Amino acid sequence: MSPLTQESQDLGQASGYAPGRTLPLRVEILRQFKRRRTLVMFGLLLALPWLLVVAFQFGPQRGDQGSLRLSDLATQGGLNFAAFALSVSASFLLVVAVALFCGDTVASEASWSSLRYLLAAPVPRSRLLRQKLIVALGYSAAAVTALPLMALLAGTLAFGWHDIRVPGTGELIPAADVLPKFAVVIGYALVSQLVVASLAFLLSVGTDSPLGAVGGAVGLVIVSSILQAVEALGSVREFLPTFWNAAWLDALAPQPDYSGMIKGVAVSVTYSVILIALAFRRFRRKDVVS
Repeated sequence: MSPLTQESQDLGQASGYAPGRTLPLRVEILRQFKRRRTLVMFGLLLALPWLLVVAFQFGPQRGDQGSLRLSDLATQGGLNFAAFALSVSASFLLVVAVALFCGDTVASEASWSSLRYLLAAPVPRSRLLRQKLIVALGYSAAAVTALPLMALLAGTLAFGWHDIRVPGTGELIPAADVLPKFAVVIGYALVSQLVVASLAFLLSVGTDSPLGAVGGAVGLVIVSSILQAVEALGSVREFLPTFWNAAWLDALAPQPDYSGMIKGVAVSVTYSVILIALAFRRFRRKDVVS
């Protein structure tokens, strides 16, 4: 008898069983990729920039060229267009995408009654949750990244590659200088969505209703956005998960100011660590049979 077989029998495990080999990431990635909601969501995210291009091309043209709003500067180059597309999608569409990928991942298994069979494989609970979290965050990151990159491509093809015009001041910044900053902006957009991802994942662990998990995370954003408009709350608003979401606009200024983004990262990461820890704690005690 081999030492591995003897050790497995001593531990009460089947011969050849290795917990670290259960539910490989590639299996979970393929399972989630084949889901219809994954294909539909990515199709929508990739199509939106082109729909915006069509809307700008065939919509009524404004005669006021002195307007300094981001929406009116969107057609002045690919970078301006990408910034506009990110600004109009970050507060809802990207929130829905992230909530969908992270809120549906465990709850859907519970609703299909397949969660108990995954754990009976047997996949350790902590490993199952970790694998699902990694894949869900991976798809969320791909969604948040795909939209601005596609918008950059669509805007450049439709409106050319020009220096970016800063909303509010109208100053021009060379495109070569803005491109690295735009990478920072996308990175910040990813971090700012961590709260949505973490809450959706926590709700997904505690319910067998995917719609409830997704809706709960989206509802958090809506409530937080309403509260941050209440000026009577004063500095308390800075601790709301959505308060710093638009801080990335400061990175595109002629003199970038990253203080708001740093505070936003701190708030987002803090909330996310707490929510993910609660998700793992709850799942360890979850009754998956009932």
